[in-house]
Amino acid sequence: MKPEPSSALFAGPFALATLSAPDGPEFPALVTPDGQALDLRDAFGDERLTALDVLDRWETALPRLRALAAGTGLARTAVADLRVHAPVTPRQVFQSGANYRQHVVDLHVAHRAPGDERPEDERRAEAAALMDRRAAEDLPYVFIGLPSAITGPYDDVVLPAWAEQPDWELELAAVIGRPAHRVPVEEAPEYIAGYTIANDLTDRATVFRRDMPQIGTDWLRSKNAPGFTPLGPWIVPSESVADPDDLRVRLKLNGETMQDESTKDMIFKVARMVAYASRTARLLPGDLVLTGSPAGNGMHWGRLLRDGDVMEGTVSGLGIQRTRCVAEGAA
Repeated sequence: MKPEPSSALFAGPFALATLSAPDGPEFPALVTPDGQALDLRDAFGDERLTALDVLDRWETALPRLRALAAGTGLARTAVADLRVHAPVTPRQVFQSGANYRQHVVDLHVAHRAPGDERPEDERRAEAAALMDRRAAEDLPYVFIGLPSAITGPYDDVVLPAWAEQPDWELELAAVIGRPAHRVPVEEAPEYIAGYTIANDLTDRATVFRRDMPQIGTDWLRSKNAPGFTPLGPWIVPSESVADPDDLRVRLKLNGETMQDESTKDMIFKVARMVAYASRTARLLPGDLVLTGSPAGNGMHWGRLLRDGDVMEGTVSGLGIQRTRCVAEGAA
């Protein structure tokens, strides 16, 4: 699939992307919102430059990117004539669960304890109070994903034959721009180069280990099949995102809206997620910190992914990704 023409592909004067000619090698590009791309290998004088290289030197690269976006000296190519890949291949991927208030409240109400006959309003108020306490006193739930699960924003997603309940999870992803370790929450935004869109697909049938229930969740099997993380299309610099904690996250399945929520509903905000991950790990430029998915997953609707489905995901100001599901072995 290819991006559709738009009056503005994203917010701000430029974004970082990874593109290629139809049969050519991938290259890092500066993309302008009118759909024009500038090959950064030429601009930086490095034929082996990657988007990760640009993020590795983000502090000095960002002023150059601003100047290039405003300049007219170098040749540009229409993005529509190029293939759009995942904007970066990260070294590390940090994923998050149970981070949207309404989503978790809905789950709490849906899974009523045996014998609990209280009215729904009362149980919902109880769940909301639990979420308030969790935000104030508890910690985010963060785990590790694999870079090999990442695919492009318009690539087909292969549904493995073993995946019985493949589901969507559209998310805002923060892209790290400086090495970060034990970063305070108030300083965490300084370590974020920009933001992109991630769809963190999950096979619900393999989330929990039936053979070893005491072990708990199996994120390797349920989330890390090749192509289970469509990413992009662009990395929009953080300076062009006014408030990452107030962006609209929307996913459509075959044209029907399934997820539609603001990041305001996040229990742990973006800065807190980045700071928390850095308490244990050393975050590196290009790393992704996924921030969780709002209500409206397939399990909620009783409708999981199947061959031929088309997912369209948007986050305010970050563009649109569009992926088609293909059953393993299908032509």
